Amino acid sequence: MKAASAAVLPAPTCRGERVEGMTPSTPATPPSGRVPGNAGIWVGILCVLVEFLLLFCVYFVAKAHHRDAFLTGPDQLATSAGVAITCFLLTSGYCMVKAVAAIRRDRRRAAGRWVLAAFLLGLAYPLIKYFEIRWNLAHGIDGAAGIFYTTYYYLTLNHLVHVSWGLLGLLWVAARTALGVYSPHDYSGLEAAAMYWHTTDLIWLVIFPFFYVLR
Repeated sequence: MKAASAAVLPAPTCRGERVEGMTPSTPATPPSGRVPGNAGIWVGILCVLVEFLLLFCVYFVAKAHHRDAFLTGPDQLATSAGVAITCFLLTSGYCMVKAVAAIRRDRRRAAGRWVLAAFLLGLAYPLIKYFEIRWNLAHGIDGAAGIFYTTYYYLTLNHLVHVSWGLLGLLWVAARTALGVYSPHDYSGLEAAAMYWHTTDLIWLVIFPFFYVLR
C-alpha cells in the first residue's frame, strides 16, 4: 500500500523549475501578503521619495516668494520636450509591467524583450534632456537666468541622476533575464528594478506640471 501511494505522489520540484500543469499562459500566483521586490529596494525608494519631498518643499517656498518668476518661467521652456519625456517614461514603465507579467507566466524570452524595450525607451529621456538643455542655453536660459530656472535645473537634473541609476538597473536586469536567472518562482530582482523605475515615473509626473504647465 505504501509503495502504491508513493508512486502517485509528484516528485518535489527545484526552485525555478516549471511545476507540472503550469503552462506559459498560466501566471504563477505570488504568495499572499508578499511585498513586491525586496526590502533593499523599498529602503532606496523611501529615501528617494523623502529627497524629492524636500525638493518640492523648496519649489513651493521659492514660488511663494517669487510669484512673477514662476508665472512667466514656463513660457520660456520647451513644453514639447517635457511632453516627449513623459510619453517615453510612461511607455517604458508599461514595458516593465509587461516584463513582470511575462516572467510570472514563465515566458522568459518575452520578459527579456520587454526589459530591453523599457531600457531603450528610457534612454530617450537623457537624449531629449540633452537637446533641451542645449536649446535652453542657446536662448539664454541657464541657472543664472532667475530663481525659477535655478529650481528647474536643480530638480530636473537631480531626477535625471536617478533615472540614470534606473537605466543601469534595467541594463543589469536585462542581462540577468537573458541568462535565465529569473523564474516564475524567483523574480524579485526584476520586480525590484520595475518598482524603482515606476518611482522615477511617478516623480516625473509631479515635476512635469510644476515646471511646464502650472502658472
